[in-house]
Amino acid sequence: MSKQEEALQDATKFRYWKSQMESNGMKINDVKDFYIRRRHNGEVLFAMLEVDADTPEGDKIPPALFLKGHAVSMMVCLIDKDTRQKFVVLVKQRRIADGSQTYEHPAGMVDASDAPDEVAARELGEEIGMTVTAAELTKLNSQVWHPSTGTSDEGMHFFFIEKEMPRDEIMAFHLKNMGNESEHERITSIVATLPEAHKLVTNVNGLLLDFLYLNHVGDYETMKLL
Repeated sequence: MSKQEEALQDATKFRYWKSQMESNGMKINDVKDFYIRRRHNGEVLFAMLEVDADTPEGDKIPPALFLKGHAVSMMVCLIDKDTRQKFVVLVKQRRIADGSQTYEHPAGMVDASDAPDEVAARELGEEIGMTVTAAELTKLNSQVWHPSTGTSDEGMHFFFIEKEMPRDEIMAFHLKNMGNESEHERITSIVATLPEAHKLVTNVNGLLLDFLYLNHVGDYETMKLL
């Protein structure tokens, strides 16, 4: 391990997962890592681990763990100043789930030193070219939600932002080539109405975010169209 590489045991996401396990009565006997991916600065991005741990009831917990830490997902709703029609900005990229081009809400993983809302604001700049501050984002879940409790520690933070602008400024976000080359991202931004966007999205986090947003703003008429 080179000097700049963060040891797994020192990674914030590993220490947080370990503390959560222990606070819930789990006894961790051993952890083996099979693969660790790091950021360009050496920080642990995610890891595939085998965990030997005992439950308070005396059982062995299933051992496979995909260590990811926390992540953010953002609903970007752009409102036409003249017609009040709502548009959503999605990102299109290939994913390893099945190799297809997927449509998703902008998202990103939380770094060790950043707050989730700060990460969300930064990711909007990187993925769709929108400059926003953390203060402009509204959080949709008060506590962390885990989408895959059987195999991963991933915890989701959901946000939304609404912006009013002329139609031409809205459409300027359509088909922008974005992404962080150092992280092997090839991203294209897509603008669609919310019902159209909902039909394109196939990941559970994204579908949930649509309903969280519409429920929060009380737009039940649009919800009926999904």
